[in-house]
Amino acid sequence: MKRRRPHSPAAPAATLDQKAIDALYGLEPVIEPEQSAPASAAGTQFTSVQCPYCGEPFDTLLDISAGSASYIEDCQICCRPIEIGIDVGADGALTSVTARRSD
Repeated sequence: MKRRRPHSPAAPAATLDQKAIDALYGLEPVIEPEQSAPASAAGTQFTSVQCPYCGEPFDTLLDISAGSASYIEDCQICCRPIEIGIDVGADGALTSVTARRSD
């Protein structure tokens, strides 16, 4: 007849801060829009875009460091391709953002 070992209580878990948890699990830090650096310093800027297919707004990070550009990004809600155009002024500030269906 086998004897059962008594169940020992679990040792208390060590308290880890957010950086320690990220390092432990190999996670990259999350950048929240309100925590981002100013556009002039980082060359990036969060903006809200409305999907031309499903009509839902979503936030996206724009890279304005290279000036005016156009690129394709999938909608974060319906996953359809959107052509996003950004216009950057001579002073490096974002002047306009357009989102249209990618054909």
